[in-house]
Amino acid sequence: MYIGSTGPSGLHHLIWEVVDNSVDEAMAGECTQIEVTLLADGGCRVVDDGRGIPVDPHSSDPSKSAAEVVLTQLNAGGKFGSSGYKVSGGLHGVGVSVVNALSKRLLLEVDRDGLHYEMEFTGGGHPTGPLKQLGTAKKGRRGTTVTFLPDPEIFEEVEFQAARVLERLQIIAFLNRGLTVQFFDERPGKETSVAYHYEGGIVDFVKYLNEPKDPLIRKIGYFFFSETDQEVEVAFSWNTGYYEAVHSFANGIATEEGGTHTEGFRKAMTQVINRYARAKGLLKEKDDNLAGEDIREGLTAIVSVKLVNPQFEGQTKAKLGNVSVRSLVERVANEKMAEWFEENPREAGSIVQKAILAARARAAARQARELTRRKTGLEGAGLPGKLTDCTSKDPSESELFIVEGNSAGGTTIKGRDPKTQAVLPIRGKILNVERARMDKMLANQEIQSLIAAIGAGVGDEFDISKVRYHKVIILADADPDGSHIRTLLLTFFFRQMRLLVEAGMVYAAQPPLYSTLVGTEKVYIKNEVERQQFLSSHPNHKKPFLRLKGLGEMDFDELRDTTLDVGQRTLLQVTVEQASVADEVCSVLMGDDVEMRRRFIQQNADDVRFLDF
Repeated sequence: MYIGSTGPSGLHHLIWEVVDNSVDEAMAGECTQIEVTLLADGGCRVVDDGRGIPVDPHSSDPSKSAAEVVLTQLNAGGKFGSSGYKVSGGLHGVGVSVVNALSKRLLLEVDRDGLHYEMEFTGGGHPTGPLKQLGTAKKGRRGTTVTFLPDPEIFEEVEFQAARVLERLQIIAFLNRGLTVQFFDERPGKETSVAYHYEGGIVDFVKYLNEPKDPLIRKIGYFFFSETDQEVEVAFSWNTGYYEAVHSFANGIATEEGGTHTEGFRKAMTQVINRYARAKGLLKEKDDNLAGEDIREGLTAIVSVKLVNPQFEGQTKAKLGNVSVRSLVERVANEKMAEWFEENPREAGSIVQKAILAARARAAARQARELTRRKTGLEGAGLPGKLTDCTSKDPSESELFIVEGNSAGGTTIKGRDPKTQAVLPIRGKILNVERARMDKMLANQEIQSLIAAIGAGVGDEFDISKVRYHKVIILADADPDGSHIRTLLLTFFFRQMRLLVEAGMVYAAQPPLYSTLVGTEKVYIKNEVERQQFLSSHPNHKKPFLRLKGLGEMDFDELRDTTLDVGQRTLLQVTVEQASVADEVCSVLMGDDVEMRRRFIQQNADDVRFLDF
């Protein structure tokens, strides 16, 4: 309930809960540095230079220190009530106690008032003894250190992913101007260190996000407003792309599903830009108002609020519900954004013109969608001619193989099980939907065929209950072109059929790149890395390797043996995170910025390796 799952997201949530407590100290002006270290034994250590968890006897139980109560009882932290922190992002004392309960071992170290204290817990949060004072703090140090080892009996896997941790820590540094956040990985073979520090705060955040997106304007809009119990900070800009990226935070916590603060911001932005466009004659009297989706096309924005007693929907804090924040953000954004548009007429004009073009494209997309609906059989006109369908009408057992070209399609059709396996050949590389508006996308013949074959609509109209296949399998060649095609397809599914990915219905097949003979048995090898591994384990192997450059060069028996036969094949179920990386790949790696590509690959190494791009 408190960490969301026992999978990778829940595992990493343990780190977030401990780090959030350190961030609360930073927001209170008491912490300047946070260190996160992934330890060689699989554990994690979080260090801050805040005030340190209180060590005095707790008011509710004088026999126990406040530190022990915080680590072992729910709702016992300094954030429960209004006396500890004006604003905080932690779970009101729940978070660190849950981390303790889900850890095989946890060590708490506190440096406070010149003294050093330690307390250890094992077996899911049981103290091995009381809090002990072990001398003076080193060199006047103060702060809290939490070292924990996740319990492998609770979690499905206990290996932390450095890329996921780095992404979160960088966001924390962006949101807390002037805070230094350091990361160390001490695991064998993965040793690295990274430091983040941003004097520009969320303005730097917007620059960072917009950097690979071809900015429409160079200036970053920014405003800040504070009153007694709450404050709002916003930075915004636009790029030439077609998707909005509004990232919202409440007390430093990412509200991935938005909430009242984003509602207020979006409403104010729509009002401000329409007023400005009419006042400057950019929208005529006969013209309709610009829709919010047109205005937000290409928008990159950070909306960060801080408030007393935040009301989140769910323990993982994905959505903010405080009504007062909506009115605050809407009121302040209306005033401050209107001022910014008046002070920056060149940038304002570019933004309005982009929104006007988006409105025209939306009208064209509506017409294209109607045409696509008629063409693709969503209203009963039939399936695309290139689709060789399966005979089963049960989606739960039906599979759609998307293959490159008629040659590969012919081989796949011969090797398939006609009862449950359908084949749709596409011609070459489909349109990069990350860099195309909806009207252009829907006019693309290959995308029309995909929409028709899957049969559940597209975009906002996508209805997962109408999906004709519960396994949509990308079967691309085992070479760079094949990886490119797979990446483009994943971007399409992520942007236009995301529910399909979230439901776990999108798969990537793993056709081999090589085959060789071991005795009389044919052995298939996925890629060059596996070929080298094979040679290392078979040093006396003399038989040649046949390079299977494309699916069209394989005969249908080979394809059946490696990919089509349910008992033989290896399919990779695509996660939302991997599809998201594919989407970023289509934006970043296909651009011209070499340094941006290098940094992106480094931070997303595991998922980019999955794409083989």
